[in-house]
Amino acid sequence: MIRAGRLCRGLGRPRPLPLPAPAGGSAPRSRQLRTGLPQRRDLFRDLEKEVVKFQKKLKESLPGSDWDPMGTTKGLPPERADVVIVGGGVMGWSVAYWLKALEPRRDALRVVVIEKDPMYSQASTVLSAGGIRQQFSLPENIQMSLYSAFFLRTINEHLGVVNEPPIDIQFNPSGYLFLASEDRAAVLEENVHIQRAEGAEVCLLSPAQLKKKYPWINTNDVAVASYGLENEGWFDPWSLLTAFRRKAMSMGVCQCFGEVTSFTISSREIMTPEGELTFSRINYVRVHMPNSLEYQPVECSLVVNAAGPWSQKLAEMASVGIGPPDTQEGIKLPVEPKKRYIFVWHCPDGPGLDCPMLVDTTQAYFRREGTGGNYLGGLSPPEEEEPDIQDLEVDHNFFQEKIWPRLAHRVPVFESLKVKSAWAGYYDYNTFDQNAVLGPHPLVENMLFITGFSGHGLQLSPAAGRAVAELILEGKFMTINMEKFSFNRFVSGEQVLERNII
Repeated sequence: MIRAGRLCRGLGRPRPLPLPAPAGGSAPRSRQLRTGLPQRRDLFRDLEKEVVKFQKKLKESLPGSDWDPMGTTKGLPPERADVVIVGGGVMGWSVAYWLKALEPRRDALRVVVIEKDPMYSQASTVLSAGGIRQQFSLPENIQMSLYSAFFLRTINEHLGVVNEPPIDIQFNPSGYLFLASEDRAAVLEENVHIQRAEGAEVCLLSPAQLKKKYPWINTNDVAVASYGLENEGWFDPWSLLTAFRRKAMSMGVCQCFGEVTSFTISSREIMTPEGELTFSRINYVRVHMPNSLEYQPVECSLVVNAAGPWSQKLAEMASVGIGPPDTQEGIKLPVEPKKRYIFVWHCPDGPGLDCPMLVDTTQAYFRREGTGGNYLGGLSPPEEEEPDIQDLEVDHNFFQEKIWPRLAHRVPVFESLKVKSAWAGYYDYNTFDQNAVLGPHPLVENMLFITGFSGHGLQLSPAAGRAVAELILEGKFMTINMEKFSFNRFVSGEQVLERNII
């Protein structure tokens, strides 16, 4: 291709032609002839500018850029989308990423993620302790954790973006250490047997072995312990959320900050063997824009409920659980917000760099935080002592009265600890069986759930997000069979209990 400048140099500067003399008398006055470059050079210059603009736009359209191929007004969701994901936490962005990663061709799906909290100040993802473990009792949870551990080890192969720095989730592979007293020893040993059968590397420790490995632990009332040898530890939740979001947006997912306030729904009555049932479908999602009176309706094919602690409220907007009691229409999504505290304390003589995420016989837990003698931990209260969920205020007496005595008993040097800071966050707590809800609603045909993890969602998000994306694209689970976690178990009343909830 000959550039405009080279073309002009090849032609050379044209010389002005001499004017013929007039027929008689003096020459009439006329405008002076211009002898500059020919007009065609302006044409090439304009063409070159357009080529530069096109090249710039093409470059910006590559993964990692801010160019929006959907052509939406900045800040507003599009008028139409194939999939609307309500909830911009790690679950929502995981689903968004996997939809684009697994779509049959590029830009086959228009995906929108709607988040009501632009600063993520109350997001469960970023307020968690960031742990990952395979020490569950359900095979499906173990399989999800193993898959997620593999995903995190190879995260840059999945979520790396062109021209962006490599992802570092600051993974600390110090493992989980579960302690059991005599009355819970058999359950812990049974759990380890299940974990090993699913491929997890977990070992059992006697009190003597435990004391030898961790001399700082008081083992007097410990009958047995289990320790994760690989793929367990903790990482930075914000880094994982940011990586999912950045990659998904580079693949064309639209991000919108706003609050879903209602749905436009169409319904029909159908006679079934169980009687007449009302089947409905969401046609529009109504989004209220922040700091504004403006609403934006989004026409959609599917809605993914990834609203975490507030997913029951979102489901009710689609008429889930608002029917007569003792009917299928009256079965609620049993997911509620539960407030949990995390405290950070300093103890200069505390456990060293080999300190794992320790889960005590009393269910109090802690782990090392950095390398300066700092630790963080917490405890889930009994049901009758659940704190008020109206705000995220921290009850510091809870640490003094409930957590500190347990810590000091298990690790005697914690008698002299000093609390430095604390925060609170919400669990998306499944009151039915403390396990995930994955898949479609039986009556709202185009609403799918990914919620109810009850405190272990962050670590399972890569696998859970893929599972929901597979349901949308393939109509079934492909990688791990998650049928056990469907909404239908609330209809049948069959619990899927996880015994290792922290």
